[in-house]
Amino acid sequence: MKTKNTKIAMIGCGKLGKDCAEVMAEKYTVEGFDVEPRQPENFKMQPTIQEAVKDKDIVFIAAPTPHDPRYDGSTPTAHLEPKDFDYTIVKNILSEVNQFVNKKQLVVLISTVLPGTTRRELEPLITNARFVYNPYLIAMGSVKWDMVNPEMIMIGTEDGSKTGDAKELIDFYKPLMQNNPRYVVGTWDECESIKIFYNTFISAKIGLVNMIQDVAEKQGNINVDVVTSALAYSDMRIMGPKYMTAGMGDGGACHPRDNIALRWMADNLGLGYDLFDAIMGAREVQAENLAKKCMQYNLPIVIVGKAYKPHVPYTNGSYSLLIGHYIEKAGRTLYYQDEQTGDQPPKDLGKAVYLLAHNPKVTYGTDDTAKYDFPKGSIIIDPWRQCPQIEGCTIVEYGNTRNII
Repeated sequence: MKTKNTKIAMIGCGKLGKDCAEVMAEKYTVEGFDVEPRQPENFKMQPTIQEAVKDKDIVFIAAPTPHDPRYDGSTPTAHLEPKDFDYTIVKNILSEVNQFVNKKQLVVLISTVLPGTTRRELEPLITNARFVYNPYLIAMGSVKWDMVNPEMIMIGTEDGSKTGDAKELIDFYKPLMQNNPRYVVGTWDECESIKIFYNTFISAKIGLVNMIQDVAEKQGNINVDVVTSALAYSDMRIMGPKYMTAGMGDGGACHPRDNIALRWMADNLGLGYDLFDAIMGAREVQAENLAKKCMQYNLPIVIVGKAYKPHVPYTNGSYSLLIGHYIEKAGRTLYYQDEQTGDQPPKDLGKAVYLLAHNPKVTYGTDDTAKYDFPKGSIIIDPWRQCPQIEGCTIVEYGNTRNII
């Protein structure tokens, strides 16, 4: 049921924009544009930007801000010169949109950019309409759910005013939301910062818990879960339980690359220090440690889970690929196993070392042990410590070195 006759354009209907537009189309009239053919469920695609934005109240722009392919986090990056995101696509779209809009229309950019970019490079391209920066906290594979259940909605205006354009956008979102989120209104620069530092806090948090896992491996007599559980629920001062299970490192299309871009920012602003380099450096050493664990055994190695997380086909910034880089660099035989990406080891491989890159409790559940189909004699390395006993195989709980008496 449509809420009111608010007309929306979504410019950029890829992995993010298409799903978001489909959510919006449940309440509003939506039309989209993309350079690639798209088949949305419930809104119409237009052949040009001009036709898509015509007579629309709000024009959303979901354009990629890509990084150099070498910087996605699936191979080591700490040694590379820091780089900012590439804003070419966003700039080209904003410039074209500007030709066909007017002051009655609100242009809303949802792409990730570094602090200061909107004020310095992007907003000046929109001279004929009003402009808001409104990044999303959304993960691939759960876009529609994240869209209507966000931790917060960030709305950036020139001066941080909560009236006018910000209020119009808040009123737009309220009928869509399922969880009554916080609405945080700030300047363009503040909302750029909230978005990108939110991501880097997660990267730092994962790096810290995986550091505890490394300590457990090297010190001995430590189950990392005992330590991290105690910390996870110490919410009076330091944290909450999310991202507090040690396991694989940070991955995906956002978090590793955001930290790499923040390295560029730290240098560009002359901060005098670079915590982001330390985060990325720790991520890589932790991956190499896990690779060395896999290589302790004189067997072929299979990484179970090539995508950056379960149930999605995306390998951008995959931590599995980073671990695989170190294994292949050492000249060891490596295969991947992932239905989502189409990777399978040879059927006649026989016993091997299997690294459970995805949490088995999430991937398989805990009851159906028939899905754990590994050749007898295999070594199962489980950095999540969730794998049940498998007949004929040895389970190695990476991060649990307690002496069991």
